[in-house]
Amino acid sequence: MDMENRKKVAFYTLGCKLNFSETSTIARNFQDEGFDRVEFEDVADIYVVNTCSVTENADKQFKQVVKKALKKNENAFVAAVGCYAQLKPEELAAVDGVDLVLGATEKFKITDYINDLSKNDMGEVHSCEISEADFYVGSYSIGDRTRAFLKVQDGCDYKCTYCTIPLARGISRSDTLENVLKNAAEISAQNIKEIVLTGVNVGDYGKGEFGNKKHEHTFYELVQALDEVEGIERLRISSIEPNLLKNETIDFVAQSKTFVPHFHIPLQSGSDKILKLMRRRYLRDVYTNRVMQIKEVMPHACIGVDVIVGFPGETDEDFLETYNYLNEMDISYLHVFTYSERANTPAAEMDGVVPAKVRSKRSKMLRGLSVKKRRAFYESQIGSTRTVLFESENKEGYIHGFTENYVKVKTPWNPELVNTLHEIKLTKIDDDGIVRMEFVNTPEYV
Repeated sequence: MDMENRKKVAFYTLGCKLNFSETSTIARNFQDEGFDRVEFEDVADIYVVNTCSVTENADKQFKQVVKKALKKNENAFVAAVGCYAQLKPEELAAVDGVDLVLGATEKFKITDYINDLSKNDMGEVHSCEISEADFYVGSYSIGDRTRAFLKVQDGCDYKCTYCTIPLARGISRSDTLENVLKNAAEISAQNIKEIVLTGVNVGDYGKGEFGNKKHEHTFYELVQALDEVEGIERLRISSIEPNLLKNETIDFVAQSKTFVPHFHIPLQSGSDKILKLMRRRYLRDVYTNRVMQIKEVMPHACIGVDVIVGFPGETDEDFLETYNYLNEMDISYLHVFTYSERANTPAAEMDGVVPAKVRSKRSKMLRGLSVKKRRAFYESQIGSTRTVLFESENKEGYIHGFTENYVKVKTPWNPELVNTLHEIKLTKIDDDGIVRMEFVNTPEYV
């Protein structure tokens, strides 16, 4: 493609960190083929939307994103890829202005499908049976110059009754250790200070290329090997199932050079009855043990929790059991999800549907609890000395950053601080809930 006629391509990602890492890889493929990547807000010849199927909202968002793209260029070629494209390809193909829909196996070969950029009356669909999604494509994304999301695993063999991810992403499979380390080294070479490990079920790392049960390397071995990568200051595990977070990993993180004391562990419910209905792979005791183990070896660790409210069959008593459990636990913040019915999941057929108003009230209660928990965690850290990694945005005259144990801090804006690490003392919580700090050794440019 000569420089004059190079086509412009723009991307929009809905959903999780894993999707962001995959969008980045797809974008690099386009650039390798001679396309110029531009921002989504710019005029482009091709707009690629990476879709999500986890919330009802993601479906509506897709239509809005397509509209936005066509406002910029009504003749643009619009392609949909990702989870929703795999689950409901015909539905996406029928959206006005969509030209191409690619499922789970096709999304990484998108440039092969874009030979002719003429608009189609109806979106053309290429999507496989999800059982064919049995190969692994490694990817990583660079978010804001300070951190990168590194995909190490894809798919899931769990059969949680509320979840469409196995239908959208296929069986659990992992990258080779060699390839993960190669990607980590590439990220490190770009002066990025932090890597976040992502996957659909990260702790299941080790399943072979085709989802076979041959474990070449375990998650623990992955963690040990990444700890040795030169030039990476911080490694963070994004989210890991309580039954897959083993004591050996917790103990290793406690004395690791680069892994930070921050864990995000989905609970989903504090009621054993509901956990069984959800077909989770653990009961509450396992969760309690994980938290206690972490706090024993890393008292200052930050622990985030996913929880779902309004699951079918959840009575007021069940919900209060969850609320009281979380209130008593030494955790730091919550991600609260309001249950929403998804087609082709067992939960959608279950009795005991919780009215929308009740779901919303429960969600509000847990969000309030999360604010209280985060505040208490931040207060417990005041006066301590930590390391902060500063981010790249000027937010109303301040630069923000996160300590290794995920306390958000701020100091007056100074562009020289972007993407640098400093030892600091946490001094007080500001009115906006962000923590003020002082440098232990003030840099000369401050």
